[in-house]
Amino acid sequence: MISTQHYPFILPDLPYPYNALEPYIDEDTMYFHHDKHFKSYIDGLNKALEPYPQYHTWTLEELLSRLSRLPKELQTSVRNQGGGVYNHDLYFDSLTPNSQNTPAFIIDIFSSEENWKTQMKTKSMNQFGSGFGWLVMDLKGMLQIISLPNQDNPLSIGLYPLLPLDVWEHAYYLQYQNLRGDYIDQWFHIINWNFITLRLRKANEQAL
Repeated sequence: MISTQHYPFILPDLPYPYNALEPYIDEDTMYFHHDKHFKSYIDGLNKALEPYPQYHTWTLEELLSRLSRLPKELQTSVRNQGGGVYNHDLYFDSLTPNSQNTPAFIIDIFSSEENWKTQMKTKSMNQFGSGFGWLVMDLKGMLQIISLPNQDNPLSIGLYPLLPLDVWEHAYYLQYQNLRGDYIDQWFHIINWNFITLRLRKANEQAL
């Protein structure tokens, strides 16, 4: 994943064909979202870091989790551009054309599959303007659902990001126009729970 890479960052390939997520997310949306929007964040992060060689060996995860240690004039660019890189990379990796059942641990934690979906949708719908809904793990190993504006990343506030739901308009507007809720309902069909489960296992191992 790009989170463990360092400057200069390179746009990774989409992990599946552009049309693989249809009918839930269409080919045009995936093309523009990945090849245009995601790439613009990578270009922006590289440009911001170029004059700061002392941070060229820091991984993206280090840059975001140690945001307050960066020079003031660099923090905003890393929050916006670096967050955009991390969030998009995780977003695309957390989707799959192969339908997967909601895992038992999610159903147990949130009491039911319907309750999990309701909480995730509500948080994401209530994010005013651009941003992401997030399933995260806190320092005590508990799972939470939060939303963050723009390209802010959970690492910067001491939370471990597990599953992002991109609710920027560019993630859905070509297909769903202003119907954010319809997009979210379809997103639930294409979550890569195998990938998320591996991330959770990794997070728990690091916490030991």
